[in-house]
Amino acid sequence: MLSGAVGKYHRHLDYVNEVLGRRTGVRNLAAMNAIITPKGTLFLCDTYVNQNPTAHQLAEMTVLAADEIRRFGMVPKVALLSHSNFGSSEADEAIKMREALQLIEDRDPSLEVEGEMHGDAALNEEIRSRIFPNSQLEGEANLLIMPTLDAANIAFNLLKTVTDAVSIGPILLGVSRPAHILTPSVTVRGIVNLTALASVEAAMAASESED
Repeated sequence: MLSGAVGKYHRHLDYVNEVLGRRTGVRNLAAMNAIITPKGTLFLCDTYVNQNPTAHQLAEMTVLAADEIRRFGMVPKVALLSHSNFGSSEADEAIKMREALQLIEDRDPSLEVEGEMHGDAALNEEIRSRIFPNSQLEGEANLLIMPTLDAANIAFNLLKTVTDAVSIGPILLGVSRPAHILTPSVTVRGIVNLTALASVEAAMAASESED
């Protein structure tokens, strides 16, 4: 199911949550956008759902987003972004990201994740290695987890515009069935991209139910 090309995102979200509900074990839905740039593909979370997510919500959405990225045939490399760089600030937002790191590691020890860090450290291994040589993250991050919805949404729209990138999303994470909510600014190409993703998810779900 796709909706949202007309109307407010959260009104559609309320209906999806009420009618379809969340996957077993999922406490909160989240939204992720992908942008395909000349330098590679980036995924950003949470761009539309959780205004100021807690550490637990950040951990849950990170694991959900990582699973979705694996469906693209990619290995998720996660950076928890902040104005703080590896403990340089004791602000609540920075502490939240550090707490989220511990929760993510408990949920999925195999996931390559590091934080909290600046955006340049996430996308440049040389900068990251100089600041934090013991980082668990190798190479460039491809999943950027933001501390707030404002940060994620602003970053996504800036990157999409400046790089003239192809965008996919918003990808709704955690819903019980393949369902995504578009935004009124979506292009025809954006609808086609998200339709393709939803179709693959539906086929996978049908295959799993048969097994």
